[in-house]
Amino acid sequence: MALCLGDSAMEKYIDSQGFHKAVLEERAKAAIVTGFSLTEGGSMSPLLTLLLGAMLCPHILGLSGGTAEPETVTPEDPNNRTVTSTYSLAHSNTDFAFSLYKLLATQKPENNVIFSPFSVSAALALLALGARSTTKTEILQGLKFNLTQTPEAEIHQGFQLLLSHLSRPGTHLQLNMSTAIFVDQQLHLVESFQQEAQTLYTADAFPTNFQDPPAAEKLINDYVKQKTQGKIQELVKDLDAETMMVLVNCLFFKAKWKAPFDPHDTITMNFHVNESRVEKVPMMTAEDTQVLYFRDEARGSTLVQLPYSDSRACALFILPDQGRMAELEAALNPSTFQHWRDSMSTRIIDLKLPKFSISGEYDLEKNLPDLGIHEVFSKQADLTGLTGSQNLHVSQVVHKARLDVAENGTEAAAATGIHLVFTSAKWDQTIVTFNRPFLVTLISEDTQGFLFLGKVANPLQA
Repeated sequence: MALCLGDSAMEKYIDSQGFHKAVLEERAKAAIVTGFSLTEGGSMSPLLTLLLGAMLCPHILGLSGGTAEPETVTPEDPNNRTVTSTYSLAHSNTDFAFSLYKLLATQKPENNVIFSPFSVSAALALLALGARSTTKTEILQGLKFNLTQTPEAEIHQGFQLLLSHLSRPGTHLQLNMSTAIFVDQQLHLVESFQQEAQTLYTADAFPTNFQDPPAAEKLINDYVKQKTQGKIQELVKDLDAETMMVLVNCLFFKAKWKAPFDPHDTITMNFHVNESRVEKVPMMTAEDTQVLYFRDEARGSTLVQLPYSDSRACALFILPDQGRMAELEAALNPSTFQHWRDSMSTRIIDLKLPKFSISGEYDLEKNLPDLGIHEVFSKQADLTGLTGSQNLHVSQVVHKARLDVAENGTEAAAATGIHLVFTSAKWDQTIVTFNRPFLVTLISEDTQGFLFLGKVANPLQA
């Protein structure tokens, strides 16, 4: 995700964690970038850009069956204030994720969708740190936070907690978030903002010569390319000489499936893009595999959760019945999602899942006003907490994402799989074949929040 901020250039989201090459077997990856562009004053004002690059391997947090409540962590900050629970933040993140998904999906219903709700929300929360008055309120409410129940300080402390959880090292799971603020070398950030950005969001500032746009573009794009393992190579293009700040957030994620698909069992099958269009796609198969499963008759959907070797993550796939995708999308909300989680149970199934590689690029300044975030894009924006300037506003929000899933890892995609466990009793076997458009989500089990959300409308559509 990328934000372009005028009047001061600061690299905010720093990635203190290294990224490994995505050329690994039995892994899946996704790359995501979002960006905002801000202007100051008249028509040729300095621009502020926030860039968020996220690379995610399909490692969706496991959703346990039963009614167990997600983990709630409530540590205290130095002033002994209770930090917002991860559950509370996860609820807002889920609400924001589904709300933004619906806006993106309705633009072109038959196109693939992929974005990182966490990357977008973390970037906007960081921007809110430097916003004031109505501008701040709109951003936080647009992120679905109830400011009466959750004070702003707890929101930022909650993100700090989530980032801490997400950055924990693991043997079979890698999840790194980086934040950087590229600031024009002639400008200075408000000291309190810079300190809070570093403390809460591990963000560092980098002096940048935006009067030399090609050099500034290279500096920013090299950073994003490194942090996303080459998945996002040109986040910034045609950078305006008036740009004064670029804020970058990079999220990298990869994990091995607990039981990989056998490449020898991949077969070519029909994928029904719609009633009249059929594509031949490589379909990964696994017989008699144990998964978490739920059949939602009310919404005409089948849910399958695939475990990764690290129990902190899993992948959740949602397959609507033929012709019921729009109905499923309309029903997406935190209550529905919680119902699915509570209802899932272990089942042995025969599974067929296509290999796919999908990507997306969105200008979110066209969508965020529909979520109530208006003022930050206008001349009435109050972002004085960033640099002290009173005429700074966001002009552009760009988000790019990529997700590749296959059996064998490549530089663009890591392998994903399920081990085959053969049994003799076949007559009562549940068969789930993802041969029509479906949803996929990546969730952090530690934080109970969405890292990634998308729709595979056509596995062959880049």
